[in-house]
Amino acid sequence: MRKEEIKKVVREGYAKIAKQDSSCCAPVNSCCGSTDLAQDIGKSIGYTEEELTAVPEGANLGLGCGNPVALASLREGEIVLDLGSGAGVDCFLAANKVGKNGRVIGVDMTPEMIERARENARKGNYGNVEFRLGEIESLPVADNSVDIVISNCVINLAPDKRRVFTETFRVLKPGGRLMISDIVLLKELPDFIKNSIEAYIGCLSGAIIRDEYIEAIKAAGFQEVGIIDEASFPIECLANDPTAKAIIENLKIPPEEVKEVASSVTSIKVYGVKPN
Repeated sequence: MRKEEIKKVVREGYAKIAKQDSSCCAPVNSCCGSTDLAQDIGKSIGYTEEELTAVPEGANLGLGCGNPVALASLREGEIVLDLGSGAGVDCFLAANKVGKNGRVIGVDMTPEMIERARENARKGNYGNVEFRLGEIESLPVADNSVDIVISNCVINLAPDKRRVFTETFRVLKPGGRLMISDIVLLKELPDFIKNSIEAYIGCLSGAIIRDEYIEAIKAAGFQEVGIIDEASFPIECLANDPTAKAIIENLKIPPEEVKEVASSVTSIKVYGVKPN
């Protein structure tokens, strides 16, 4: 798929998720309630019960693959930027950490997500959070203006990841830091997954090889780059995840190939610093 086509597909997929209150782990045509599912997914990827109940209802859509705020060591008064902020869960958690003197900016390319996040901010009375419509390859944020950039399972969806990291480097203040959770590959995915639209919305087919991902961060100018945590992508997530089930059924993937795909995918937490 061409870059613009990929963006269109992802935008449309996430617009449906925003409107229908379903997660990346629940098909967008699901008729069943997904709040409990989103909570379960949240806990399984590192959010605590306390964190999930501290954010406005509907902010957690179960779309992440980690909890970058927990690892970001946020300080009172800092300015935080969240790439691909969705319905706002990580922004609200970050806002609680940086306090009234701090500020959180969420950027998302899907108007429906921005609308939903702004509504959540109003519901939760978050005066120190704002949401901006934009693409993470071309951030609507000034140079050298934020202390830390976080992101949760979003950069894998961007067709030009190198551009994302270059933009991230641009907006960070000297000494600013990067803390992201994302999905990467240990080995190449089969073509039938790479070319699947459902797999793209389900965060799989846009992922790249782990070493290539780390190299892209370093190439942007970041130092002290390292993986601080890594977790395998559990086979149950593919076997029980309704989006994955739809992919498997639509593409008629045999069980042994499902295991092969799951063994190719891992979630990582990556840290980096912009030099002073």
